[in-house]
Amino acid sequence: MDRGVSIVEASITPATDGWRLDRALAEVLPDMSRERLKALIAAGQVTLNGREWRDSAKKTATGQVFAVAIPPPTPLHNEAQDIPLVVAYEDDDLIVIDKPAGLVVHPAAGNFDGTLVNALLHHCAGNLSGIGGVARPGIVHRIDKDTSGLMIAAKTDRAHEGLAKQFHDHSIDRRYKAIVGGIPRPPSGTVNAPLARSPQNRKKIAIVEGGKRAVTHFSTIETLRGAALIECRLETGRTHQVRVHMASIGHALLGDPVYGRTKQAQKSLLETLGFRRQALHAAHLGFIHPVKSVALAFESEMPADMQELFTQLHV
Repeated sequence: MDRGVSIVEASITPATDGWRLDRALAEVLPDMSRERLKALIAAGQVTLNGREWRDSAKKTATGQVFAVAIPPPTPLHNEAQDIPLVVAYEDDDLIVIDKPAGLVVHPAAGNFDGTLVNALLHHCAGNLSGIGGVARPGIVHRIDKDTSGLMIAAKTDRAHEGLAKQFHDHSIDRRYKAIVGGIPRPPSGTVNAPLARSPQNRKKIAIVEGGKRAVTHFSTIETLRGAALIECRLETGRTHQVRVHMASIGHALLGDPVYGRTKQAQKSLLETLGFRRQALHAAHLGFIHPVKSVALAFESEMPADMQELFTQLHV
């Protein structure tokens, strides 16, 4: 046996006869998520009588005894850091964070520490989802560095898998508040436009035929001086979705450094206030608890910088 690898046996019973391999193993090994088992199957870590089964869809039969080799989690060498977090909710399965603008979610080039992952490693003391076989927090979704507001992280594989399914099914209730240039006419509507990497600039997202389906429902909360406070409800959750969709209808988010088309008078106000980010806040998050099966919903007030911008633009 390889050092650190543990072997568990999974016997197929009449109750799981004829099931897909990944589904049957998830039933027999309830402490492991189906996604984790799929990854192990694809990696050749599941064997029957010494022969690898690499097809998750292959059907099982009563009496089969599979050996599942489980390697230790691969460390990402992320350092736990005592970074203050605003916790909206926490239990043994998940944590809801009210993220401040400026906090990066994942370590990456240019941001190897000081991220939400580093903060969670400290706050949760290692009690975090490793659904991908990696010792890291179960970040189920992301919001941009310079977007503030609510997001979820999973502590267990079961919670991670359940939340990921809700995101995949678009059943998570996510509503953003944004301050946009101009006053939308009509005051509410829907932008249904597919998104993908821009063919001209791979660092940007653009409306691209054949891209991933993306739907944003928007409504005006209050008209301002040459601007508006709006609510955007996401039917899907694509990268930069609100920013690209609102810019596409002529109402880019104020302060957006990538997709913005801010007028000179508003630029001067942003400079005076020192407001150097897109005016976007994840204000509402609702979902079904993946373990307790109860409905949860959370609200977050606009942070001080965005509230000040709103006040200065008030008619």
